[in-house]
Amino acid sequence: MTAAPREPALDLSPSPGDEVVATTCYMCACRCGIKVWLQDRSIRYIQGNRDHPVNKGVLCAKGASGIMQHASPARLRKPLLRVGERGAGEFREIEWDEALDIAVSWLKPIRERNPDELAFFTGRDQSQALTGWWAQQFGTVNYAAHGGFCSVNMAAGGLYSVGGSFWEFGEPDWDHARYLMLWGVAEDHDSNPIKLGLGKLKTRGAKIVAINPVRTGYGAIADEWIGIRPGTDGLFAFALVHELLRADRIDLDFLVRYANAHWLVVDHPGGADDGLFARDADGNPLCWDARARVATDANAIDIAPAVVGSYALADGRTARPVFQLVVDRYLDPRYAPDAVSERCGIPADTIRRIARELAEAAFDSKLSLPIAWTDSWGRAHASMEGRPVAMHAMRGISAHSNGFHTCRALHLLQLLLGAVDAPGSFRYQPPFPKPVPPGNRPGKARGPEGVLDAAPLGFVHGPEDLVVDAQGRPRRIDHAYSWAYPLSAHGMMHTVIRNAWAGDPYKIDTLLMFMANMGWNSAMNTRETIAWLTDKDANGEYRIPRIIYSDAYASETVAYADLVLPDTTYLERFDAMSLLDRPISDADAASDAIRHPVFDPATQPGADGRPRDVRGFQSVLIELGARLGLPGLVHADGSPKYRDYADYIVRHERAPGVGLLAGWRGVDGESEGKGAPNPRQLQRYIEHGGFWHAPIPASARYYKMANRDYLQWAQRFGFVPDDRPIVLQLYSETLQKFRLAAQGHGPHQPPPEHRQRVATYFDPLPIWYEPFEHDQTSREAFPLNAVTQRPMFMYHAWGSQNAWLRQIAARNWLYLHPDTGARHGIADEDWIEVASHHGTITVQAKFAANVQPDTVWTWNAIGKRKGAWRLAKDAPEGRQGFLLNHLISDVTPKGDYANADPVTGQAAWFDLRVAIRKVEARDESAPQFAPLGFDQADERPLRYGAGFRARREAGRR
Repeated sequence: MTAAPREPALDLSPSPGDEVVATTCYMCACRCGIKVWLQDRSIRYIQGNRDHPVNKGVLCAKGASGIMQHASPARLRKPLLRVGERGAGEFREIEWDEALDIAVSWLKPIRERNPDELAFFTGRDQSQALTGWWAQQFGTVNYAAHGGFCSVNMAAGGLYSVGGSFWEFGEPDWDHARYLMLWGVAEDHDSNPIKLGLGKLKTRGAKIVAINPVRTGYGAIADEWIGIRPGTDGLFAFALVHELLRADRIDLDFLVRYANAHWLVVDHPGGADDGLFARDADGNPLCWDARARVATDANAIDIAPAVVGSYALADGRTARPVFQLVVDRYLDPRYAPDAVSERCGIPADTIRRIARELAEAAFDSKLSLPIAWTDSWGRAHASMEGRPVAMHAMRGISAHSNGFHTCRALHLLQLLLGAVDAPGSFRYQPPFPKPVPPGNRPGKARGPEGVLDAAPLGFVHGPEDLVVDAQGRPRRIDHAYSWAYPLSAHGMMHTVIRNAWAGDPYKIDTLLMFMANMGWNSAMNTRETIAWLTDKDANGEYRIPRIIYSDAYASETVAYADLVLPDTTYLERFDAMSLLDRPISDADAASDAIRHPVFDPATQPGADGRPRDVRGFQSVLIELGARLGLPGLVHADGSPKYRDYADYIVRHERAPGVGLLAGWRGVDGESEGKGAPNPRQLQRYIEHGGFWHAPIPASARYYKMANRDYLQWAQRFGFVPDDRPIVLQLYSETLQKFRLAAQGHGPHQPPPEHRQRVATYFDPLPIWYEPFEHDQTSREAFPLNAVTQRPMFMYHAWGSQNAWLRQIAARNWLYLHPDTGARHGIADEDWIEVASHHGTITVQAKFAANVQPDTVWTWNAIGKRKGAWRLAKDAPEGRQGFLLNHLISDVTPKGDYANADPVTGQAAWFDLRVAIRKVEARDESAPQFAPLGFDQADERPLRYGAGFRARREAGRR
């Protein structure tokens, strides 16, 4: 008799639940695809979506911990109206109708009186395609977004140079790169795609070089770590440029074919045309045809353009090619490796070796892809020739007062190697590249209905685009697009609270903020920021009269609001990851995605068991716009045009046929890119896993700036206005226009106090200068650099309240090299005082050899204010956690300008200089602030899975 087969003792592939929903993660800005598993309609498990183009199934600790983000005890429950003093955290709960009535009663008189009295500033909201448009309809110039204190140097540096940038607009060619340089890249952002890419490089044996003062994450697996001194990356890049020029290891063909290396620059010192491009009667830039010995259209192809020399133009002026200016500047001995070595902290021999390795990888690899393509001039090519040197850069080089030019320096280095969108190099992600600079200028004039002539954020092409009054004074409360910070393409969130408090350049009435923790870890000058939010005038009225704030959690900033509009968690809302905003494309395809509600918030009680009555901020904003009667948000009869944000996503058109989502457009859903609204569009996205993905034709995937097939494909999608080639800019005429204005030329000139600043920093070729805090403080008094590093396991403040992620790190230390400790008489785990020119903190030190010895560092955003985030009253984040923000001033040591880049206004978080000394041991870090008066935190552990286990046991019984 044959025995019956035995049942396996273990189920090796158990189902995580009884239902699965595909959506998009929101635990960082990576926007990975996830599958949310439910059991009995309760969240059970989150896994990566293998079909999603961003992460291909890979999920990090943050993404998996979305369960505890959704279950956070800090979730707000209902709208709140302040009843105590600002900062006390004393509120009464109100209903939504009352909350919206109050908001309208504040906002309606502003719009009728002067829309600029509303300042609308948003954090990492990922919906700027809506929020910026809403501000435009309201008519306020005072709108800004997160990038102003995070990445605008990166974006502007790239968009004014190569029509794209690092960060979210481009990526390394992971499949073909043989040499990768990571400049200032932390692990918090875009981490899953980068991990996938690094895995490919390691498998193929490509070399990875990490340039960062701190060696964590990616740097830890790099083949070589360059422990650079903060703020000197641009100087290091120039030394590499110097070596490449000296050895004649550059791609001149690339520079002439795709960049403006051969364009003639007028040489007329003191003249109004000095430094501008020589142009013909039709405005075309000129070059010198060495064969015909005449100046001719630089866009022509059957010529022999000169790249060095000086030439007489037909009108008697002289001009030199851009490349000649590049050679003259960067072959200067001040950029030689021996000259920059000590300042950068990198041996000169290492610099020379890295330059050789770059050249060998770029030019000796002979990478060639057998893919036929046609360039913008109609010339057919049988293959795509590679330059397999790739670069990626992030906040570490961007968050300095010299960050804009440092970003441009990296693009100059790429251009000289021909390593921009060639096989193996940096690659554009659709909808980039864009014309240089992009065509959309910042809005500043209001029409008859009070609507701005353009969105408040955009790209300045010359002094005429600044948002200033007739005397050249700033018109925006943050001073963005003024003579102080002309190219501030994302606005300046870090200046709005000081300026609103000071009434500079005028008083505002209401500050509306969304998901921007400006009362704590997003504040430079934290103590004074708190004081500005609570300061009163001689009449006892708050200097910032009204503050409306929306957040999903009881953050530190909630306590300073007068009206709180509670947001949902990301599993309870609709969102659009739009190509109009911050795309999720990869280099081979255009992509966008949605988030959609996995849960109705009404069914998701708070930590106290009471029901929650919360709404997605985007839907609230749309309802506010309708109640205010804003154009575009109401019909002719005044009725609301959109039901909610989901309805807006589907039916709103930015231009005919162009909406927030590019997939399944047209009434029948068969169009992509452009097409009429499709009523079933969101359902089609949901059926497809929450995303849309359109591959670029194989012939169009490289040389996108001058690839006929790509530009025609991009034009069809609306990414570019036409299929003309996009010329990469070694030399920026836009910057030179500002320098000429500072020298007294043209109808738009800076006020006297800004002339020298503009003339100095608006150099048309990349420059390097000491970061302002380094230059304006004593190196003897403050001998160390201090930076924050974002951990791979946390992103922003709302990650470090997460119960699972807190088990990885619930407090931070100030990390210093053992040699640094020895120099200062400090032992491992000693308590130390850390002082800057602005303030002091007292924290606990920890030795770590993964840091450049003249630099100290810590993890960012772990320190919490007691009483916030519904953490236990003795939570380590509040007792021993800390912020370096307390040491960072919002103005320069001289106090004359914001602590920011002079070109873009980006916050210079990483310019901090400090001194350290040992102090007596203590129990808590300092400073400590009075605990916020939110509802008392529940001291019991936040448990996950107990309910599932109880139900399972009950079922067995």
